[in-house]
Amino acid sequence: MENVMATVKRELLVRHLEAWAPAALHRGRRVFYAHGFADADGGESAEAAARVLVEQTDFVRGRELSMLVVGEQAEPVRERLAAVIGDAALAVHAVSGGTDARLAVALKAAGAQRVPLLGFLDASAGEPPAVTTVAALTAGKPAEVLLVLPPGTALEPYRAGWPLFSSVELATGDEPGELLAYGTTSGKSLEGFKEALWAVDEFAGVRYRDPGDPDRHLIDISLTPHPGPLKRELLAHLGRVGSATVTDLRTFALTDTVYRAADATRVLHTLVDAGAVTRQPPAGRLGGDVVIGLP
Repeated sequence: MENVMATVKRELLVRHLEAWAPAALHRGRRVFYAHGFADADGGESAEAAARVLVEQTDFVRGRELSMLVVGEQAEPVRERLAAVIGDAALAVHAVSGGTDARLAVALKAAGAQRVPLLGFLDASAGEPPAVTTVAALTAGKPAEVLLVLPPGTALEPYRAGWPLFSSVELATGDEPGELLAYGTTSGKSLEGFKEALWAVDEFAGVRYRDPGDPDRHLIDISLTPHPGPLKRELLAHLGRVGSATVTDLRTFALTDTVYRAADATRVLHTLVDAGAVTRQPPAGRLGGDVVIGLP
């Protein structure tokens, strides 16, 4: 099961990088990808990331695309990446000595401030990273982080510095699973992450769980995910706030659940048709300014 879990995380990383890299290169002259805990899996996820970045090197004329690899023993990982990169225009910087000890310093030394920056930190095999390590990635502009944490880790401290922060539990059963968190300074990037999340190929035994779902319902990975947990979370949210516009509820789904804004729209149509919620005005298109409330 560990190999299957690793495959799911690696595919999600690849899918997100495939969307992130072209947009980042279009936006900035210098672009950085930082891969922490790179030696924890022998460099497999770092190699997968490097393959995606190498595919982008045809578009880097006049731009700098760099990959920072940090881990206890980063040099063997760099040697593994060398065979993948060849003569492609991807600069790799390897820093040994531990991600918590070295990442922030390495980012500063590489000049990865105020440039497009994406960090990937899979700490699921050991202790959770220091909050300051994750916060160091907010130096990018825009900045993003994909963070994998051991089961049961408190997520709230890692939200610091990230205007948008979402999470999902990678579950194989009733017991708590690894936590995958995503932080970003861009709403558009969060939408892209959610699209990648549900586009991952379904692997036997691995499902998602929304950390905010009190019923801890397991959700199959699908382009059209089961709406049950989202229905419960939208109704609970309306119970707290009283009423909200469709736009507000779409934003809530995007930022506070594992679902996408479009999933919220579909669920709201179902809830309105079933009479589980009210709407004002009572007729017409379910546009963003329509106010939804409880009966």
